[in-house]
Amino acid sequence: MAAIEYIYQLFLKTQRVFTDSRQTENGGIFFALKGDSFDGNDYVEKALADGASYAVSDRKDFEGNDRVIVVDDVLSTLQELANFHRKQLKIPVLAITGTNGKTTTKELITHVLKQKYNVLSTTGNLNNHIGVPLTLLGIRADHEIAVVEMGANHPGEIEFLCSIAEPDYGIITNVGMAHLEGFGSFDGVKRTKGELYQSIANSGKGIFINSGNEHLLSMAPGSVEKFTYSVSGREAQLTGEVVNCDLWLVCRVLFPKGWLYIKTNLTGVYNLENVLAACRIGLFFGIDPILIQKGIESYMPSNNRSQVLQAGGSKIISDCYNANPSSMEASIRNFMQLEQKNKTLILGDMLELGEDSEREHQKIVELVYDAGFENVYWVGANFQKADMPAEAKKFKDADELLSSIKPEDLADRFILIKGSRGIKLEKVLELLK
Repeated sequence: MAAIEYIYQLFLKTQRVFTDSRQTENGGIFFALKGDSFDGNDYVEKALADGASYAVSDRKDFEGNDRVIVVDDVLSTLQELANFHRKQLKIPVLAITGTNGKTTTKELITHVLKQKYNVLSTTGNLNNHIGVPLTLLGIRADHEIAVVEMGANHPGEIEFLCSIAEPDYGIITNVGMAHLEGFGSFDGVKRTKGELYQSIANSGKGIFINSGNEHLLSMAPGSVEKFTYSVSGREAQLTGEVVNCDLWLVCRVLFPKGWLYIKTNLTGVYNLENVLAACRIGLFFGIDPILIQKGIESYMPSNNRSQVLQAGGSKIISDCYNANPSSMEASIRNFMQLEQKNKTLILGDMLELGEDSEREHQKIVELVYDAGFENVYWVGANFQKADMPAEAKKFKDADELLSSIKPEDLADRFILIKGSRGIKLEKVLELLK
């Protein structure tokens, strides 16, 4: 602990840490992390020469350099430093996880809370054992609330991240079939995500929970305080319903003083639950419903997360940041309901499903053809192995798809692009420009 306290005093001088040796502007402490194909220790001297104030290394030959703190393990030191910093904070920390929608929900929550507070929230994909510590170390004295996203693909990961962040409040957006290679089963998903609820029950203040989701209700310890929300027709402290979703989601939410209509920049009825979560959290933290409405309506999705684009005379729902069976089915069913002409599906493999992969891909194929879709492009090795009509358009990867079609094949269409990030379906957008 003495070493952590010493490093923390150095941290307070600039309140900046970084793990990329090229990011030396404004000083700060460089943490020399190791990866499968790199060793940050090789860049310590360069980082110091380029402007880093200090470096943390686990290479013993740096001992004696007064600008290098030598530790047993750099990553553990980063995590301990983040936890030490968190213990000094007097602001509420809200942790968010879930199979689908956690980043969108995190952004909606952030936009709502920013109507009243100075908020620090996770940026990009900094939601793992490295990203969560970096997020926590970004909290400054003037921040009033922190929203920390937590991702996981193996049991125990959420529990570990909670041990670093020590959240006061938590929310699980939902649980579904994802990362089954790591979790082993859907029950494994529930147990791992439920580690957040258990953390709050042990040392936090309460959870925000969709009381219409039976899985979440079964996961929540009876001892934890619950702040509820749900779609209309379910018992909850805050409810709402879809008004219209012909591309853009328009909903209305029943606040204590009455209904309020919210016109979002989101597509998909499945986003109603994410909107309601942000509303419930905003209400809990004392934000006026009119400001909650303003915050949600100001959010514009990006980075291929249910993002609506126009290119090549076509409307496109680009949802290829990630995919799993539950999100894929929700996207396709929503696409089915939209009153648009010339529909086209470009669907990529869902990765990390382990022994369930063949069955889950076949389910999606049957859903698509049962719905009557005719113009479908299937991309990836898993869909190539699925049983489908002989005339189906199947491609081993995104590059083969791009080499086989022309821009005019996708012109004046209404297109859903959905697949796991590793399939790289965002390349299709370049063809349409």
